[in-house]
Amino acid sequence: MKLKTIIVEDEQISREILKNYVKKYCPSIELMGEASNIEEAYELIQQHELDLVFLDVEMPFGNGFDLLEKVEDKTFETIFVTAYDHYAIEALNNQATYYLLKPISIDELIKSVNLVLEIKEKENQLQNKILTPTTTIKGKITIPLQDGFEVINVEDIIFCKADDNYTEIHFSNSKKIVSKTLKHFEEVLKEYPFARIHKSYMVNINHITKYKKGKGGSVELINGKEVLVSASKKGNLLAYFK
Repeated sequence: MKLKTIIVEDEQISREILKNYVKKYCPSIELMGEASNIEEAYELIQQHELDLVFLDVEMPFGNGFDLLEKVEDKTFETIFVTAYDHYAIEALNNQATYYLLKPISIDELIKSVNLVLEIKEKENQLQNKILTPTTTIKGKITIPLQDGFEVINVEDIIFCKADDNYTEIHFSNSKKIVSKTLKHFEEVLKEYPFARIHKSYMVNINHITKYKKGKGGSVELINGKEVLVSASKKGNLLAYFK
């Protein structure tokens, strides 16, 4: 398979070196573009369904971690490329697939790309096993299983939480992990009273028991869970209570 990829690096020489290495030594890479700053990178991520981002840490007007924070539904793997090893722990906390130090070792580059390729191939194999039928039954949706699907009542869902390419669906006393992004469930549940209140959370309005004021504020749910509301998503929530 081909890995749809972009390179995010503010130094042109470093960008050219990495691009040449990738073209010469990584035939599985399909370069979709390159960016020299966070805004350019964010636009490319919005334009393409990417598998991989080579991401420099230090850039003008922000860093690579700021970029990942802006992306709401991250479906790509990240390989950090930097001259500084003290970012390693933060990179791991941001679920980096690999951490390349400059000057780039060709062997390490090939190893990192092969790791991403392995991850994506496994994801594709899993997706091929998943059956995701549509349902016209009002008040019910289906969630995929490896051998079929399960029908659940929409009203039983308290909230959905993003976990990279997966979504946790939470009920009163249980949760289910589904190999679909939160964006997918946002579309599936758009006809129901669900609000995306944070890049990682979508809540069932009918299960909110309290709202606490703040820059974004927070909501308390029927199961006692308190979830932060991001300032940019606050309007999505309050629109239900006008």
